[in-house]
Amino acid sequence: MRGDVEWGSIPGLVRSAARRYGDVEAVVEGRTRVSYAELGARVERAAAACLANGLGVGDRVAIWAPNTLDWIVSALGAVSAGAVLVPLNTRFKGTEAAYVLERSRAKLLFVTGTFLGTSYVASLRRAAGQGAGDGPLPGLSHLEQVVVLADDAPADFRTWKDFLASGEGVGEPEVRARAATLTGAHPCDIIFTSGTTGRPKGAVITHGQTLRAYGIWTDLAGLRRGDRYLIVNPFFHTFGYKAGVLACLMRGATMIPQPVFGVETALANIAAERVSVLPGPPTLHQSLLDHPSRDAHDLSALRLVVTGAAVIPLRLVERLRGELGVETVLTAYGLSEASGFVTMCRRGDEPSVIATTSGRAIPGTEVRVAGAQGEPLGPGVPGEVLVRGFNVMRGYFEDETATAEVLTPDGWLRTGDVGVLDAAGNLRITDRIKDMFIVGGFNAYPAEIEQLLGLHPEVAEVAVIGVPDARLGEVGKAYVVRRPGAVLTSDDLIAWSRREMANYKVPRVVEFVAELPRNASGKVVKGELRGCSR
Repeated sequence: MRGDVEWGSIPGLVRSAARRYGDVEAVVEGRTRVSYAELGARVERAAAACLANGLGVGDRVAIWAPNTLDWIVSALGAVSAGAVLVPLNTRFKGTEAAYVLERSRAKLLFVTGTFLGTSYVASLRRAAGQGAGDGPLPGLSHLEQVVVLADDAPADFRTWKDFLASGEGVGEPEVRARAATLTGAHPCDIIFTSGTTGRPKGAVITHGQTLRAYGIWTDLAGLRRGDRYLIVNPFFHTFGYKAGVLACLMRGATMIPQPVFGVETALANIAAERVSVLPGPPTLHQSLLDHPSRDAHDLSALRLVVTGAAVIPLRLVERLRGELGVETVLTAYGLSEASGFVTMCRRGDEPSVIATTSGRAIPGTEVRVAGAQGEPLGPGVPGEVLVRGFNVMRGYFEDETATAEVLTPDGWLRTGDVGVLDAAGNLRITDRIKDMFIVGGFNAYPAEIEQLLGLHPEVAEVAVIGVPDARLGEVGKAYVVRRPGAVLTSDDLIAWSRREMANYKVPRVVEFVAELPRNASGKVVKGELRGCSR
């Protein structure tokens, strides 16, 4: 049965999982083990607190936290109360997070305490502590409450425990009644992504799109009850949240969230928890295979790997099957504007197909490759990848102009990716019209990075491209024109960048040039820069 019909909405999925898989372990976090029945109860308690604090259907609720049980409960609780979830990248700096919070007009924010040595609260105070608003962060005029997912919080914020306690006067009937008002047509989340303008845009996705897409994902991947799923992919990304949390809810698999990817931790988790499912970018699997202490861990339970986000070496597929005995290795392709899921290989595909393509269009969707004028191109001819189907976003949040740029009148989504289809319909991504590059599984957008680098007082002009990197796949290289009289060094600019932007966006190489190559219309010719970097 189709997921959007079977469950109706995400709270419907949560209740169904609690009912069908009640005694099955839902989440394992260190010594904490939560069954599906208990998870359902926790989510309803969080939803009750959201209702008690005045959240209405369609209100935006943001979450800025790593992969944890509290992330799962707070996010699902907000969505069960009818809110639209706005996940924030844990690599963001305060300014980046504040922009998305203000742009989405988030009413409530769930935020972690300290993560990777950084106080997210302090970071937000620096970015939005001053302004005309009367909430806890005056620089964010729509934000009414900040809930810290910890035992302590500043006086003007709230602790997670205090927030949950505020919902004790809201009964189960009221929570269920609110959830019952939600349909597949209601938005469930806004996933912010950057485009060629460099300004983050929010792709609006509905409950129905999400449930249908990831019901298909679980079927194609072969996820099943009893699987133990190590979720290393960040929850702020559809790969972690939807192909992770929601997929497990659909099939009764056990979630083992890992907040930060460390090879030793992953190996220990796989062995101790008998992990059977491990999706992630190719760099994750490569690092596991190459780790010197790999053979000291029992990885024999691992049976399913799903990867994507980059070119997959055929040798990696062969090693996963041969050295680790992984039964199923699959590749997939997606983007936020298409619910994070467009194509996928099928079980039984040849290793060469899995390694060299991202598989075929998922049921209910169409994929085609088009020329500059939108004309369909035949197999083997590169062009822009277009997608049409149930998975395509409603549009960018309150941005009709940007929406019109990527959605054609007849419903095709222009992905901005260049690809080639083979005779069997398998898609191979070959380039990126948008110049996006991927750093260890994270999408990096040159225009956004250029905009941030341009804020440096000694930078006159800058262009960023992706260059190959043995460890991360690709990293940023910045070509910089200094302002007259400036003595800025590459080390200076890289150090400044680490303070001002998420680590994956920071250029690893800076080259100073007298001028940037431009065409007749004044646009930077990045092809020339790429030629210089080979």
